[in-house]
Amino acid sequence: MVTLPQLSERVENQFPETVSILGDLVRIPSHVAPSAPPGALERSAALAADLLRRVGAEGVEVVDAGGGPGVIGQIWVSDAVPTVLLYAHHDVQPVADDWTSDPFEPVVRDGRLYGRGAADDGAGVAVHVGALRALGADLGVNVRFFIEGEEESGSPTFGALLRRYRDRLAADVAVIADSDNWTAEDPALTVSLRGVANVTVTLRVAAHGNHSGGFGGAYLDAPLLLARLVATLHDAAGAVAVDGLRATGRSSVEVPEADIRRAAGLVPGLRLAGRGPLADRLWWSPAICVIGFDSTSVAESSNTLQPVARARLSLRVPPGMDAAEARAALRRHLASRVEFGAELVIEEEVSADGFLADTSGPAHAAAARALGEAFDRPVVLQGQGGSIPLALEISSVFPGIEVLLTGVGDPDSRAHSGDESVSLETLRKSVLGEALLLEYLSQERFGRSGSA
Repeated sequence: MVTLPQLSERVENQFPETVSILGDLVRIPSHVAPSAPPGALERSAALAADLLRRVGAEGVEVVDAGGGPGVIGQIWVSDAVPTVLLYAHHDVQPVADDWTSDPFEPVVRDGRLYGRGAADDGAGVAVHVGALRALGADLGVNVRFFIEGEEESGSPTFGALLRRYRDRLAADVAVIADSDNWTAEDPALTVSLRGVANVTVTLRVAAHGNHSGGFGGAYLDAPLLLARLVATLHDAAGAVAVDGLRATGRSSVEVPEADIRRAAGLVPGLRLAGRGPLADRLWWSPAICVIGFDSTSVAESSNTLQPVARARLSLRVPPGMDAAEARAALRRHLASRVEFGAELVIEEEVSADGFLADTSGPAHAAAARALGEAFDRPVVLQGQGGSIPLALEISSVFPGIEVLLTGVGDPDSRAHSGDESVSLETLRKSVLGEALLLEYLSQERFGRSGSA
């Protein structure tokens, strides 16, 4: 049995290489936006495959069902020990916001490594690799890998890949390293996630544009009517005002308002939206955001009434609520509130229900112990307002599997935004925590769902 001091020393000695691995992942612009260079996703998949081979994985293969190249492989120790599926993703978000430095060139400032994918989810890949390097020959569990290449695109073929390679991915425990910690100093296990059901709304009022002087005052143009329609989604307090959408639970911890303001970079006078404790608003309540709006840009505008406008709405569905039913409620609301007879078209995207973890099993106890020892702080059981549809997918394909949602990010990581970063000290502790987790899981006995 390898001890905490031994693992801590190994993680420390190998940490420069762990940081270098993360830097290599950051340098590849592995997203699907038009600005991505050809073959970027394939290059990041190849790097992930090489990293798995370096830690002794066999049967490493790049797999693709049309959504993005993923990587699978395994380290098999014995039929008599538990099997752990380690998940992370190598694809990243495209760059839209302003950055202080080149998003695809890792830079360390004030103890944090900056770069696109540094937290989401290159750090997850680096933690898996770092933990296995620290354990080395002392690894006491079988390990299977799924390093996904389409998570930031909604994992459209993830379920198909799970089923196609079921025999090579089955496990007793899944560790999904794609969440955040409570703070950079306080570790967390994520035990609930909201679902997602996005739609795109198109309003049309005319066959073509018209002179705003000649026709202004006779009818309202599409951007204005769409803005009025979107404004009906929330009440005066900023809470969702769609019949059928509701909160489904309560949080056991609170999120300080000051932390939200700081992490989000809110302007000083902005009033927060909604009612009740912030944690409940973020984790257990519905949220509707306008994440895209198509109309004529200010730079290209003229004195023309626009005939059509589009908005993409992100609907976050509280855990325990059916995502399809939530989207149907949104459709009914939109259809009943279109003004002046404008033509409405609603396009639906793939929806995904939220996730509630079963925290009663031995894997969660082992994770709480391991992360608590690595960070020297008690673990916080938290919710997340975001969605990770694959958590529910894994539970569906492998009934009885224990799913652990871990991560390296913190409230200052700014995943999906400009100047995304990860705390290097949190990264080091996370590597140690996962190494300890694998060690503690080797001492447990599960059903043989993960046996070959």
